[in-house]
Amino acid sequence: MGSCEKEQTLMKFDGPVIVGAGPSGIAVAACLKENGVPSIVLERSNCIASLWQHKTYDRLKLHLPKQFCELPLFGYPKKFPKYPTKKEFVSYMEDYANHFEIRPKFNQSVVSAEFDLKNGVWRVTTQDSVYESRWLVVATGENAEAVMPEIQGIEKFEGVVRHTSEYKNGCEFENKRVLVVGCGNSGMEVSLDLCRCKASPFIVVRNSVHVLPREMFGFATFGIAITLLKWLPLRVVDKLILFMANLTFGKTDKLGLRRPKTGPLELKNATGKTPVLDTGALSLIKSGNIKVVEQGVREVTKKGAKFMDGQELAFDSIVLATGYRSNVPFWLKGSDFFTEEGMPKMPFPNGWKRKNGLYTVGFTRRGLLGTTCDALKIAKDVTDQWRSMTCTSKHEYRSK
Repeated sequence: MGSCEKEQTLMKFDGPVIVGAGPSGIAVAACLKENGVPSIVLERSNCIASLWQHKTYDRLKLHLPKQFCELPLFGYPKKFPKYPTKKEFVSYMEDYANHFEIRPKFNQSVVSAEFDLKNGVWRVTTQDSVYESRWLVVATGENAEAVMPEIQGIEKFEGVVRHTSEYKNGCEFENKRVLVVGCGNSGMEVSLDLCRCKASPFIVVRNSVHVLPREMFGFATFGIAITLLKWLPLRVVDKLILFMANLTFGKTDKLGLRRPKTGPLELKNATGKTPVLDTGALSLIKSGNIKVVEQGVREVTKKGAKFMDGQELAFDSIVLATGYRSNVPFWLKGSDFFTEEGMPKMPFPNGWKRKNGLYTVGFTRRGLLGTTCDALKIAKDVTDQWRSMTCTSKHEYRSK
């Protein structure tokens, strides 16, 4: 090693190394702690739930009622509203970590993680340390890195360009014409926020999209779907949900929001594409305050954008609501557990475990419900191995 290189500290752990201190990583650590199994959580940022704290917009709320978004073993305070705000969710996460005495090691960016077959351990390397353990829990999630699309000419644009990971609120866009690229939940909510800040949003809807009411008849749409699925086939539930959505909204196709041929629940299970749960944007589309552009962007110009149908519009700013992706392929080495997109090859509910003590949590495309399900499974599996090893060690000691 050259004299200019910093020597890395080697740390060996009896319990699992968990990469990521978001809800998924903290949930696994808590479940293990409850079973008496130690763990270490590595986090590249300086806080837990860093995506929520640093890369979400101010008006964000949980899209589902809080009972569907609880982590294992510790619920929300009763005083919290039905749909907790960003601030309330972060507060819940901090209370959750404190309750189980989870103390992540912050500012530890994982460069690589690889299984040492000879010694039977995972070797996790950060910028200044190497951690060794029999178990590795990948908890960096589906939303680790912002997706920045390649749009011709965007570097020439003279206005402000923001990804939603950098967008906080619409104050800086007051009285501006804003092109919002992406029509998922983030794109719709940012467009709504821009309207409330007296901006003029134009939302690009290139593909088909399901827009559903967040609630129907006073009940959460998601809760209704879960209840119906106990009694009816998925496709029948999809038809009922769409029937009720059409009663509420009318035909969204007339607004430039074409519905996919596949139902919302079936599509979510097959591709992970989440339906938009409307929080007020649709009424502003109907009134013309949010304008729908049904063509993809062909090229960005100095003053605006050209679209696939040839029309050209002027804009002051662009917001990229183009989502996030997994970063697992960049640091997890020698594993065939994940696809090139960084998602487990085995679909839910079987994607949480692989050979050689490798686990994954937060990749179910089912939000915090999926996280809770996998966290409990991982904790039980590791705990069973831990107790077996502990009993073996005690037996060997007594034999001596």
